[in-house]
Amino acid sequence: MNYANFPIDKRVPLPSADQEKGEDFIDVERLLGMAARQAKVVAVCAAIGLFLGVIYLQTTPKQYMSVASVLIDEGVNKVMDDISAASATQQTDATILSQIEILNSARLASEVVDKLKLDQNQDFMSPPQSALAKGIGFLRGIVAYFRGNAADQIPGIQNVDAATREAMIKTATHDYAVLMLQTGLLADRVSRSNVISIGYQATNPALATAITKAYADAYLADQLNASFDATERAAVWLQGRLTELRESSQAASLAVEKFRAEHGLSANSDGQLLSDKQLADLNAQLIVAQADTARASARYQQYKAIVDSGSETAFNDSAIAADQPSSSVIIGLKTRYLAIAKRLQDVENNFGKDHPQAVALAKEKADVSAQIFGQLKQITESYRNDFEVAQTREQALRDKISTAAGKSSIDNQSQVKLKELEQQAQALTTLYQTFLSRYEEASQQQSFPVGKVRIISDATMPLAASGPRTMRVLALSLVLGLMLGAGFGGLNEFNERFFRTGEDIRDRAGLKFLGYLPTIGGGRAKDSKADLPTDGKVASLSSAERRARMRVSIDAPASMFAETLRNAKIAFDVVMEDRGSRVIGVISVLPGEGKSTVAANLAGLLAANGAKTLLVDGDLRNPGLSRSLGMEAEQGLMEAVVNGQTWQSVGKVDRQTKLAIIPAVLRGQFSHTSELLGSAGMRRFIENAKETFEYIIVDLPPLGPVVDAKAFAPLVDGFVLVTEWGRTPRNMVRSMLESEPYIAHKVIGAVLNKVDLKKLAKYGSLGGSERFFDRYSSYYLEKSEARAKQAA
Repeated sequence: MNYANFPIDKRVPLPSADQEKGEDFIDVERLLGMAARQAKVVAVCAAIGLFLGVIYLQTTPKQYMSVASVLIDEGVNKVMDDISAASATQQTDATILSQIEILNSARLASEVVDKLKLDQNQDFMSPPQSALAKGIGFLRGIVAYFRGNAADQIPGIQNVDAATREAMIKTATHDYAVLMLQTGLLADRVSRSNVISIGYQATNPALATAITKAYADAYLADQLNASFDATERAAVWLQGRLTELRESSQAASLAVEKFRAEHGLSANSDGQLLSDKQLADLNAQLIVAQADTARASARYQQYKAIVDSGSETAFNDSAIAADQPSSSVIIGLKTRYLAIAKRLQDVENNFGKDHPQAVALAKEKADVSAQIFGQLKQITESYRNDFEVAQTREQALRDKISTAAGKSSIDNQSQVKLKELEQQAQALTTLYQTFLSRYEEASQQQSFPVGKVRIISDATMPLAASGPRTMRVLALSLVLGLMLGAGFGGLNEFNERFFRTGEDIRDRAGLKFLGYLPTIGGGRAKDSKADLPTDGKVASLSSAERRARMRVSIDAPASMFAETLRNAKIAFDVVMEDRGSRVIGVISVLPGEGKSTVAANLAGLLAANGAKTLLVDGDLRNPGLSRSLGMEAEQGLMEAVVNGQTWQSVGKVDRQTKLAIIPAVLRGQFSHTSELLGSAGMRRFIENAKETFEYIIVDLPPLGPVVDAKAFAPLVDGFVLVTEWGRTPRNMVRSMLESEPYIAHKVIGAVLNKVDLKKLAKYGSLGGSERFFDRYSSYYLEKSEARAKQAA
């Protein structure tokens, strides 16, 4: 591709790494790079943290802890359940926490203070303190001094007499001792068991043991006292309650008997009401009467049907009544009837129906049949009477049952009320008996108090200090130091506003990156002063050293320094391919960034390669290039432009490289350098030089302090921007280029000067070229660099 067809102001910047990666939530490579760069800061802070931890361990008094264990005994609780008025439930987590709160209570702490007289014990009230605590106490003392005496802070103490004042101070001291004891007490549950550990930590092991023992004893005594007080209060309450229950029970029983008498609710031996017994008997009789009525009705209807059928069939149907009391008559008549009928049949068979004996027998047969029918009619009438009697008796029983049922219903309603009264009386009687039993138990319990806790591990004298814990303090100090170091490192990274890598040049300034120029010779401090003014008395570098810096690309042509300048040459050759003579301006934003060194070495490299090159010192206010080259001339660029001279009249030529150099001579306080650089004379001077030289390298003043470079910009084909590694602010370069678009459009690219190659790798990405400079050594970091340092 022919890059010459692209105008300078239309160059497309390369995509940044952020654009290639996308909008990642966390850039791991960047974090690792930050950690590598700030490793020394973090290490120093960690060392400081460890050092402070050691100081803390050396200045902090040792603490001794004594521990006792107390068991909330379930077995004792069961004994208490058997004899106590109040039932103890199974211990739960809430119960254990409640016991811990009792241990931490001010009342229990006050008992321990009074028992051991801790408010008068100086080892307890004023224990040895660490240096940190003393410092905090000193600050508090200063605050208290300005706020007044501590005793004066007690409300109303100024208006009382000495005795009362002393008593109030003593009370305040006692309360302070209680507060200290509560603060130092350690009470906690052991795992998920019913065991509570009680511990206290003090600088005096004997004091810690005494306090722990006193706390355990006070806790046991408190439990016994609480049990005794609860039982005593229960007995007093039960005694008053028993009187009320006895009177209530008697009144309830009297009400039951009175109600039974008023409503006549007498009962038999089975407890059943008489009305209910009577109603049951009537119901039984009614059942029998109903059966009799049904039987009488059946007989009556049977004989009525026989009678209604007529006398002709009476003989045949009368057989069903054979079981009746009158059956003997009917049976006799039927026997007679059958005998007559047989004789009649024999006579008729022998003599015919008209025979007188047959007629007589037929008449006798009819008489017997009429007698049977008459008997049947009498039996039917008898059964009708029996049926009517049974009905009457049944109805009478129904009437009696209705009356008895009404009375029974009234009695049952009264019985409900009676049962309610009996239940109340029975409940009161039972409650009275229960409370009486409880009262007897509580009375016995008053003389037999049993605590629900017991000591299973008594406090012993600690043999070794429990604090401060060396490993824990050192580990915490190290962690805090690391955190502080990370904070300072993060702050350093946040404040990082300078150019470090070529990626910064591309992303932050939008320029083409031309390469890295490593620090030459004696280091950054000396090199950074090469372009600064000097008074001639004390020079930061010798003349030979300054001249050697200007010839690095010549003396070490295979060095990284020279390779970067070759890259710059390729860049402006591509951009300005169609131009015969090229004017290159070397600029920087701030003084001291090494632009003069870059300009001299770039020109020397071009001349050493055989190109006709002119180096012009265009910094008329501070001609650092001329000073570094050791050129002592009477006339320079200013005289040539003002007098209309050509470059031959003021220029000097290097005999080795044939490089032509136009120096600058400082003429007092000449302030119109920008007009001179932008004048028609300067244009004629440059046009004249173009006729001879292929490259014209102009060292221009920095963009920040003066406007000379802006005035010279129309005469320049392209600029090379020199930025100092870790010193040139990114925002300043960006704002300068944005405010001067005419210069920005002509900037071919930028180089990073005075690069510390050892630190550069820490700023590059994991896949960036900055991390592989050590592999480039076989190409330009051996003999060439050594020669450059020797020359320096």
